Amino acid sequence: MTTLAPTIAEDVSLRAEPSSQGIWRRALSSGRVLAGGAVLLFILLLCVPTMFWTLSPQRDLYYDRQSDSLTLHKPAAEPISMWFGTDTLGRGLLGRCLLGGVISLTIGLGSAAISVALGVAVGLLAGYRGGWVDAVLMRSVDVLYGLPYILLVILFKIALESPLAKLVRFFEFGHQWFDASLAANLLVLFFAIGLVSWLTMARVIRGQVLSLRAQPFIEACRAIGVGEMRIFLRHLLPNLVGPITVYATLTVPVAILEESFLSFLGIGIQAPLPTWGSLASDGLSKALNPINSRWWLLVIPCIFLGVTLLALNFVGDGLRDVFDPKHEPAKV
Repeated sequence: MTTLAPTIAEDVSLRAEPSSQGIWRRALSSGRVLAGGAVLLFILLLCVPTMFWTLSPQRDLYYDRQSDSLTLHKPAAEPISMWFGTDTLGRGLLGRCLLGGVISLTIGLGSAAISVALGVAVGLLAGYRGGWVDAVLMRSVDVLYGLPYILLVILFKIALESPLAKLVRFFEFGHQWFDASLAANLLVLFFAIGLVSWLTMARVIRGQVLSLRAQPFIEACRAIGVGEMRIFLRHLLPNLVGPITVYATLTVPVAILEESFLSFLGIGIQAPLPTWGSLASDGLSKALNPINSRWWLLVIPCIFLGVTLLALNFVGDGLRDVFDPKHEPAKV
């Protein structure tokens, strides 16, 4: 009887876990996942490989190449750096949009990773342990929910920027591209946005764990003496892949939008580094000038930002349909 119990627990847990082949099949049949993924792949292929040119001062697409004779030029067919026009300092908007896309996507992915890691850890522990552990963690989440988001980000920036700048100088991180303060500013945004975006993930994971905790395969694992860590990693996490994937996908556009909002307010990425949000902020007043509108300074960064957010939400909505067995994959 003792030797058969682990096999029974494993069989029950495997039957509770979703089939990877079925998930891939449903994902490939989802129009939203395919459409959003194709747009995201195009944007990544447009932005990431061009970093060699946008970060090299010798190249025409260098993000901070200034020219007094090319200030506020409209988009032109030639040269390539003029395709999206120039800003007030004569810098080509094409190179700045491409590098800004890399920075915005990096901040979104990094912040989402921190948010997912914290949310999954807190939700898993609160849902499985229950009792006073659950009460303390969830009341802490409630308190953090009640605090203003902008205030928390500013507090994190003040607390983390100076020590991170010293750490960056010590390890000489990114010195070949920009100075330590700019690199520290990037890292601060990773942590500041990630550390305030995990609350919803924690609640979602806690709810899922509470329902899974009462399932027969978890009871079987406890009965045969399986350790908590093995239950977490082998039996609970595989059944949480769906919610984690969906909410992680939906957290990335939220983090990008939050970074854009912070840059728009002037407390995000420091100049001269560009992001789509800071480019839109810089071009707002000039684009809305009723006498001589420089529309490209606002419209082009907003198109990049809007299309990326829409594609990420398409992927997230499609994955939610894929992992939810009660609904058919969305069709577009």
